[in-house]
Amino acid sequence: QVQLVESGGGLVQAGGSLRLSCAASGGTFSRYAMGWFRQAPGKEREFVAAISGRSASRYYAESVKGRFTISRDNAKNTVYLQMNSLKPEDTAVYYCAARTKGQAMAVSRSKYDYDDWGQGTQVTVSS
Repeated sequence: QVQLVESGGGLVQAGGSLRLSCAASGGTFSRYAMGWFRQAPGKEREFVAAISGRSASRYYAESVKGRFTISRDNAKNTVYLQMNSLKPEDTAVYYCAARTKGQAMAVSRSKYDYDDWGQGTQVTVSS
């Protein structure tokens, strides 16, 4: 099992930026596709971005394309989410997730394909 710890959330004004980090321990990090998801109050957890083990493939939700960038540093066992031009509708708890079983190296937009999750970090964007 991979342990994941997110950090970097906070309160920011609309138009601002934040960078989320997710540190992983256990397992072979470079073999796992990693994803970022978010959940707003009263809503389902939704896909934000995902990256393959060697960063060859990156997927984004349409709502964040052009504003958010996912990246990873396998030497540091860390995945990042750079969030620019933030909007109030980006307010949510953000979770990182690791795909460690099955087609672990294949990037996926589905939360059901991810096996290990962090505890989440709150992002609040004020208008």
